Amino acid sequence: VQLQASGGGSVQPGGSLRLSCAASGFTFGNYDMTWVRQAPGKHPEWISYISTNGEETYYADSVKGRFFISRDNAKNTLYLQMTSLKPEDTAVYYCHGKIHNIDVEGQGTLVTVSS
Repeated sequence: VQLQASGGGSVQPGGSLRLSCAASGFTFGNYDMTWVRQAPGKHPEWISYISTNGEETYYADSVKGRFFISRDNAKNTLYLQMTSLKPEDTAVYYCHGKIHNIDVEGQGTLVTVSS
């Protein structure tokens, strides 16, 4: 069972990035998924959730209206489209799922928002 996030990088305030999370080793479409981030020196923060078929999505207030979660079950991939990025969005972003009743969180991807 593996989750691998990618797509991070450095961007100026107001910019956009799309993160991807490649899943392997399990039936991706059977599991709800979330994105979590951890800023330097801070606790992890849950930021978004998506149901197995993508029909239900939820967002933390801090990213609502700016970030959009989606998934492609045929490609075993989870996405996070991030727009109107702010310096406070700087963090390592992780995809997370409770797979076979075990919390799985892959290697994160660093997003840096700075002018």
